Amino acid sequence: MKIKLFTLTVLALVIVMGMIMPQAVRANDAKKGAAIYAQNCAACHGADGKGSIPGAPDFTAKNGVLKSPDNILIERITNGFQTSGSPMAMPPKGGNASLTAQDISDVLAYIRQRFGGRPQTPGAASKREWLRLLR
Repeated sequence: MKIKLFTLTVLALVIVMGMIMPQAVRANDAKKGAAIYAQNCAACHGADGKGSIPGAPDFTAKNGVLKSPDNILIERITNGFQTSGSPMAMPPKGGNASLTAQDISDVLAYIRQRFGGRPQTPGAASKREWLRLLR
């Protein structure tokens, strides 16, 4: 009887938490990321990912920036970044303050799919950190 009561209590808590907790971040969508890349990134990074202005990284380089873990790339996209020796920095969110955490995840999924680079998923702590940065 105690086991049934415990099981029902846990089940009830799971249901209640599911109703009051925010929805989980949906899976990354490279197709949506392609549209975001075209609108926000391609002007500097190039449609071919090779960089169209001085200092923009070559996404196709074998040992390039896409070797970095996702949490580092998300932080750089979110906060902006200036490569050493680059004449200018990438602005936060590529200059589009309206980009959401999901938009950034989608564009990174597209970049990895299109230009290579092994995806490295951040752990739960890293996801919480980059979501905090976007608020």
